Amino acid sequence: MARALGYVFSETRVAGQIKLSTKHLVEPVTFSESGGIRYLHFGTELIQGAMRLRDPEEIYLEYNQQMMAWLLFLETKPGMRVAQLGLGTGALTKFQHSYCPAVKTTVVEFNPAVIVSARSMFFTPNDDRRLETLQMDAKVFVQDKKYIEQFDAVQVDLYDAICDGPSASSLDFYKGCYNILKGPGVMTVNLFSRHKSFDVNLRNICEAFDNRVLLFPESHDCNVVAIAFKGPKLEAEWKDVSKRAKLILEKTGLPTNKWVSGISRENARQELKLSI
Repeated sequence: MARALGYVFSETRVAGQIKLSTKHLVEPVTFSESGGIRYLHFGTELIQGAMRLRDPEEIYLEYNQQMMAWLLFLETKPGMRVAQLGLGTGALTKFQHSYCPAVKTTVVEFNPAVIVSARSMFFTPNDDRRLETLQMDAKVFVQDKKYIEQFDAVQVDLYDAICDGPSASSLDFYKGCYNILKGPGVMTVNLFSRHKSFDVNLRNICEAFDNRVLLFPESHDCNVVAIAFKGPKLEAEWKDVSKRAKLILEKTGLPTNKWVSGISRENARQELKLSI
């Protein structure tokens, strides 16, 4: 989720903070704990991610849970690939590694301290045949021609210490996200609903994805997750989508029981059936 300069570094941990010996400053990665929840911060009180200590593989935050909404529309299968832009606490990474064994996840994170903290403080697994971590700028990643049409789903959660909107929000960026998706493919994006960046991002997502965009209702922390689609037109009865949501709930524990009703109410011309 961070935007920072990344360099080869050595790590020391001091009083809940990872410090890096680099030639350039990076945003400080700090932690706090309360009520059995460990939080990630970038040197401020703003929360960048969270984990329940007694259940590290749970996706604790509501908007993070909704970032997995691509599961409603895509069947997992061998060879499937997901690009995760922004690592944070590794909540999505851990979930996919545990519950989507057929899927290979490619994580793109600019700040090396976030990668270290995800593994050491939030128990994200090391890279293996199903997990690849790249320390690079997500804006560069989505413009790399070798990734064109390589991913079935893309998850975008890119914020810096200021948290004044996504740190990648241009039309070119979202066109890049579109280009790296296969068809059919699904992108989920975490947006701030009560900030001027919301309209800018939503407009650019809609333009890049030909207005094939759905929104979740605003979560309690003012986050709104957008779902964008690439490929053939998707039409389905909501009762069938609800069956899919129930199956995901039973297999993974994700609280999908309110997803379908929320999405169908929040989006115009989607009340009777899914048509996008």
